[in-house]
Amino acid sequence: MPSVIGRAFQVTAPGGPFELVQREFPEPGPGQVRIRVQACGVCHSDAITKYGVFPGITYPRVPGHEVAGVIDAIGADVPIFKAGQRVGLGWHGGHCNYCNSCRRGDFILCENQKISGISYDGGYADYVLAPANALALIPEDLADVDAAPLMCAGVTTFNSLRHSGARLGDTVVILGIGGLGHLGVQYAAKGGYNTVAVARGEDKGPLAKELGAHHYIDSTKQDVAAELQKLGGAAVILSTLTDADSLAASVGGLGPNGKLIILGVPLKPFEVSAIPLVMGNREIRGWASGTGMDSEDTLNFSALTGVKPKIELYPLDKAPEAFERMESGKARFRVVITTGA
Repeated sequence: MPSVIGRAFQVTAPGGPFELVQREFPEPGPGQVRIRVQACGVCHSDAITKYGVFPGITYPRVPGHEVAGVIDAIGADVPIFKAGQRVGLGWHGGHCNYCNSCRRGDFILCENQKISGISYDGGYADYVLAPANALALIPEDLADVDAAPLMCAGVTTFNSLRHSGARLGDTVVILGIGGLGHLGVQYAAKGGYNTVAVARGEDKGPLAKELGAHHYIDSTKQDVAAELQKLGGAAVILSTLTDADSLAASVGGLGPNGKLIILGVPLKPFEVSAIPLVMGNREIRGWASGTGMDSEDTLNFSALTGVKPKIELYPLDKAPEAFERMESGKARFRVVITTGA
């Protein structure tokens, strides 16, 4: 299929403004597909491209790593995907298949991993070219605008939880009810865990219960660790927070063999005593998103159980405003750009 012309919002230099351009989207090369974008979530990590947070980003660059769309062209050596299929593209933007991590099947830790919207142009556009090994098939009964945020916020919470070691009925805690947290609460509740939501303020309580939480802790009025110990201690705490002090304070709420899994990146280092970790076999670890297949599992589970993100919609022509809305912290809870295609 020949190249096509479409819109894209690019950043021409770190910290520079968004620029709307008409550009040519060429035929996909070997191992690639071209996706006609239907929707793209606006993630806080898009700031990496906007402000040049990672070294080595080539500009101009189009952000966006929460893509839902339709394959409209396929390159050579792509055996399993077909034109017309609905697919998602997330943070994990492809792997090399040959480094030590890939040879062990640990593709998310590929030494040559690409990141959508950072390593190559992303979804603030009408089209995206992407490696086929990064894609996830979208189930028929999941709308594009709902699927898009699940390609990052969704897979990060779902995938970390299912690999956490928590068993059915265990107490799972979600720190923060924001873009990631409001999905984490749903996945924990739908997954059969005793789900505890922790956030700031009494007003978040009804929302937590609406999302499926069995318990709510207001961190402004209650001692989070003490309240969790009243429940027997947490088997798993998923932290979506960026506040280092709140993160550190939650460690005392872990039960024996409990795990604190960090999803949101704190803005500063945090201190934790080694004594409760050693005496209780407790663990602190990070979690990195998921591959295309992990995203596909996330989408299928979401469609099966009715997990959906709460979203605010903006047309592509208002992508800068959508980014500003995300940055303001006032969005409830994920901002999604639609192309109208």
